[in-house]
Amino acid sequence: MKSVLNYVTVAAFLLVSSLGFANGPENTFGKKGMAKSEVEKKLIKIELDPVFVKKGEKLLLNLLNLTQGTVLLKVYDSQGRLVYNESIDGKMVIEKAFNFEKAFEDEYTVVVVDRLGTYTETIAVK
Repeated sequence: MKSVLNYVTVAAFLLVSSLGFANGPENTFGKKGMAKSEVEKKLIKIELDPVFVKKGEKLLLNLLNLTQGTVLLKVYDSQGRLVYNESIDGKMVIEKAFNFEKAFEDEYTVVVVDRLGTYTETIAVK
């Protein structure tokens, strides 16, 4: 009976000490340890930059707009003249295709402005 009680006591001590070590402060692990919140931040890192895909003389745009704020889409020619202008508000996912197949021979710059920054992509029409 005493040996069973000893084994249970030792097992309880090991369980409690391992739980205390696992939930202890970060500095107990030295520089190799990482706080739980830092791990979670690395796991859910989301890039919010737009994705531009060129297919021939078409430019496809995809943007994840988590803030659902206003997004401005503008297209300029090589002389800085505004060719296209659109304002999109309240959409979480913005998908847009720009077709330059019938455009004049020139270099066009697509500008995307959202709450987090300004992004540009250039396409040359030959």
